[in-house]
Amino acid sequence: MIKIKSKTLTVISLALSLLGMVACSPQNSTSQNEIPEANQSSALQKTIVLADISDNPQKKIRRFQPLADYLAANLSEFDRGAVKIAPDMETLIAWLKSGEVDIYVDSPYPAMLAMNSADAKPILRRWKKDQAEYFSLIFTISDRNISSLSDLQGKTIAFEEPFSTTGYMLPLGKLIESGLNPLKQSLPNSSVPENVVGYVFSYEDENSIEWLLSGKVAAAAIDNRNFDKLSPKIKEKVIVLTETEKIARNLVMVRGDLPPDQIKAISSVLLAMDQTDEGKVVLEKFSRTTKFDQIPTTESLNRIQELYQKTQHSLSKNSK
Repeated sequence: MIKIKSKTLTVISLALSLLGMVACSPQNSTSQNEIPEANQSSALQKTIVLADISDNPQKKIRRFQPLADYLAANLSEFDRGAVKIAPDMETLIAWLKSGEVDIYVDSPYPAMLAMNSADAKPILRRWKKDQAEYFSLIFTISDRNISSLSDLQGKTIAFEEPFSTTGYMLPLGKLIESGLNPLKQSLPNSSVPENVVGYVFSYEDENSIEWLLSGKVAAAAIDNRNFDKLSPKIKEKVIVLTETEKIARNLVMVRGDLPPDQIKAISSVLLAMDQTDEGKVVLEKFSRTTKFDQIPTTESLNRIQELYQKTQHSLSKNSK
């Protein structure tokens, strides 16, 4: 028979008593793998997640993280902010659908893609670099014998990229609403039927200008800020054929299933940022944002949606 010293016996008894108390404790009656559904939801909502699309994630994270941290610090529902950078629009849409991201800020065309494909909701307008609104200009060179949009039939215009608002959606909508028939081409020098206005993507405004000057395209479309930056030497050669309407520079989108009280709280924090020194510093870091304000009118948002639908119709026609 093994003899246990009284001191050792006392320690064992105390340990067994403590184990019994823990086992009976109400807060330990559920295992970690059986967390109640309400608690799971609460845990997920502690992090507010901002998202963007880029092939340079680190640069975007540096710009977005201060805003994510600011929102988390000023919203009682969250205790930290995070940033997710998607490699493409498809990934971002998937994140919005799954609830992995809460806020997405971009120009109107990709914002409409998020709204129509992932049920994201536009809540505010963002002033980017002092711009509340912007627009596109379609222009040509003075010696090309082109004086109107209709003169572009049988010729090619350079757009920026497939997800650009001012370098694609706005000028494309202008061509369509002018009764013209825009059709995507594979190369700048592709042969274009006489009843068609061909368009190609240059993927940089600088490329569009170079293609126009070298004669690879008959016209180009860029936004008003970049047009204003053109050198006097280039400006004296160009003729502006038309300007598009002005639309919101950027829209703040939230995922479709974000609770209304959280949307209201997020909007309140963003709207007040330009009124405090701390907020202004964060806004400047966020790609030189001036402020956030209300979307001017429902009609202005409806018009953006209308232009988006025209773009989608054109895409569908081009794919046939």
